[in-house]
Amino acid sequence: MSDSPLFQPFDHPKLKTRNRIVMAPMTRKFSPGGVPGANVADYYRRRGEGGVGLILSEGVGIRRNGSRPDKAVPNFFGDDALAGWQAVVDAVKPTGACFAPQFWHVGARPDDTTRNLPDAPIDSPSGMPWPGKTVAEPMTEAAIADTIAAYAEAAANAKALGCNAVEIHGAHGYLIDQFLWDATNQRDDGWNGPTLKERARFAAEVVKAMRAATGPDFAILMRISQDKSPDGSIRLANTPAELEQLVTTLADAGVDMLHCSGARFSRREFEGSDLSFAGWVKKLSGLATIAVGTVGLDVPAKSKLFDSFGPGELDEVERRLDAGEFDLVAVGRALLADPDWANKVRDGRIDELIGFDAKYMTKLH
Repeated sequence: MSDSPLFQPFDHPKLKTRNRIVMAPMTRKFSPGGVPGANVADYYRRRGEGGVGLILSEGVGIRRNGSRPDKAVPNFFGDDALAGWQAVVDAVKPTGACFAPQFWHVGARPDDTTRNLPDAPIDSPSGMPWPGKTVAEPMTEAAIADTIAAYAEAAANAKALGCNAVEIHGAHGYLIDQFLWDATNQRDDGWNGPTLKERARFAAEVVKAMRAATGPDFAILMRISQDKSPDGSIRLANTPAELEQLVTTLADAGVDMLHCSGARFSRREFEGSDLSFAGWVKKLSGLATIAVGTVGLDVPAKSKLFDSFGPGELDEVERRLDAGEFDLVAVGRALLADPDWANKVRDGRIDELIGFDAKYMTKLH
């Protein structure tokens, strides 16, 4: 499979990878006190040795106390935490993989935040984790400014450590997504408005601050998502025109690539077109995109909590990559189960692939 589009180099002006495979960010909670240790460096090193082109870290906290939901989620500030991340970067670099931390702020997610970090402030545009439930006061202008500055500081830290890029978590109902969705952004000031373009102001200001902190040549990625309900019936953007408002605003702010998260990488996003979410975002923004969502092979999962991978799915990934619908493909659970997934797929060792087991979510592997 070395001739597959999956294993062709990716050549972006700001980020070059040896193939099109991205390790998706997956929360691990193996950094007591927010400090990643040698075991974390070894975890990422193994995925680099296993053939991944770009490794996106688990979500990491910025210098805003409410940004992470658990004390064992790593920070990306402070001398001890940054020393731990320097060890990660130094471990991954010799493998030939690129590395980028994903900056995370959970916003108003009280089920986690108040239980694990009871003294942390709850940041959100309107104090709402979801429509109809209020858990805190809306963020003040000072809190918003401090949070934007914390993202910029984290980006500067990443560049100083020798990371190849950074990713902003702007999806899945967390802080940035809470600003984007009209149902959780009920403000009556300049951080809200009836259009996605207006509600994207916070995301855009985060990007602009990070761009100022890193300079023009450092790659900034952002993960975005559509679904706001389990069945996909409620979405952030209901039409291509609405989606265009969001992605062009992010592009204008300085985002280089968009990581398009959905239930399945190949799901038709809008009626009348076969294009996936990542395909539409690339078409509307002109940016490179990463597709993600149950990408793997027909290797049975070992837990009913997760779907097994569908047969022939890799053929569909290759077809869409070859057509230029998107540029890279993120793999999550398959890489938790099998650090050598990419090399095995490249070499045609399909019978050696290891199926996913839920224990990998709670075990460093």
